[in-house]
Amino acid sequence: MEAILAIAAIVLVLLLSVAAGRITVAGAAVEAAARDAARQASIARTAAAAKSNAEASARASIADQSLSCTAVEVTVNTKGFSRPVGEPADVSATVSCSVPLTDVAFPGLPGSIERRATFTSPLDPYRSRGT
Repeated sequence: MEAILAIAAIVLVLLLSVAAGRITVAGAAVEAAARDAARQASIARTAAAAKSNAEASARASIADQSLSCTAVEVTVNTKGFSRPVGEPADVSATVSCSVPLTDVAFPGLPGSIERRATFTSPLDPYRSRGT
């Protein structure tokens, strides 16, 4: 009887460890994707290209890290592209990912958890930019 209780406790600890590890890895992957997206947006010449480059970069970064997201959302703030050349400006990217936890099968865990990260990258003040 004690062995069954000990085994059950060990299994619960393992399941919680798997869930915590997945959440931690997902958070780091989403932060890296946001950083990559902001960097790619900051080297674009136009706001439209910045949004496109950021989206592609974030999705590629998440795929490269083998993170399975049920939903990925990339939002890029390109207001800095409307500032005149010579003035400091920046661009920011926010990446969110819904990480599934249904396969962990631990009572009380949600079906998925959302991880979100935002990163800001400066625009070159002396490079031409278009909206």
